[in-house]
Amino acid sequence: MKSSVLLIYTGGTIGMIMDAGTHTLVPFDFDHLYKQVPELKRFDLNIDIQSFETPVDSSNMAIEDWQRLATIIKENYHLYDGFVILHGTDTMAFTASALSFMLKNLSKPVILTGSQLPIGVIRTDGKENLITAIEIAAAKKNDKPIVNEVAIYFEYKLYRGNRTHKYNAEHFDAFKSPNYPVLAEAGINIDYKLNALLEPPNNALEVRLNMDRQIGVLKLFPGITQSIVHSILHSPMVNAIIMESFGSGNGPSESWFLNEIEQAIKERDLIILNVTQCNQGAVTQGRYAPSKYFLEAGVIGGYDITFESAVTKLMYLLAHINNKSDIKKYLQKNLRGEISIN
Repeated sequence: MKSSVLLIYTGGTIGMIMDAGTHTLVPFDFDHLYKQVPELKRFDLNIDIQSFETPVDSSNMAIEDWQRLATIIKENYHLYDGFVILHGTDTMAFTASALSFMLKNLSKPVILTGSQLPIGVIRTDGKENLITAIEIAAAKKNDKPIVNEVAIYFEYKLYRGNRTHKYNAEHFDAFKSPNYPVLAEAGINIDYKLNALLEPPNNALEVRLNMDRQIGVLKLFPGITQSIVHSILHSPMVNAIIMESFGSGNGPSESWFLNEIEQAIKERDLIILNVTQCNQGAVTQGRYAPSKYFLEAGVIGGYDITFESAVTKLMYLLAHINNKSDIKKYLQKNLRGEISIN
């Protein structure tokens, strides 16, 4: 039987064409996809399309849109061999990370892709990204999917979704996965890195839609004031904080700063997840004196997790686990391949 792929269009640059009358970029009708990308006709595949009724610019992507995507996949899971999500690049890594947690026991490929130039532009990168993403979503070995996870395909490389971040706003190679190797590289053939891919799960898919958005971010910088730190750590609407620290997890060693951290954890039982501001590397609390106090105070080290994955993992855990002690334990466990620790 032919492999089947469901293409889900959410919005973004890839779905734009130049309007002949106004000379502006407008979303094109994905019912006419084969007109824009006739190469798709050469695939021996069944390709169906679902589009958001109103395209969403990725800068407006919200939890409700992640839930809509997860629901579409849930409702069509047994009808298709794989899924391709067309998405704007700005928040693609957030969506990929969120879906990786929401789709527990995923055993089929969910590939996000997009483009830096609209598909209606001659020099677009969108056609290659789309064609190869579809090929990956349909790829099987011994009649089983090669990819069993949420991934991002962009500029000849397939990345684990929750290990990826957008690092370039101008070049075609817009994404990087600094702390985890690529899952595949596309050349004359698609070279799958089988040792890097997640193993297929033993249990059936579970789709968990709830996400808790009551988190905050404390980004450290030289000269940060006590009033700013206090207002963030003691906001009554915040259940957890992502602290973006220096280097391998370091922060100021001034007494007022350390006291603020300690009080927030002891008095409010606030969860503080320590992630590095560096594009590559990991938090190792206790390696240097400034981070040793974090370890003693109860700050959770985020290892080599990306900021995007830290945000969505916290949202996921807060929504599904009531006990904060258990949340802290799961933050230090590798749930979907998001951190380099078992």
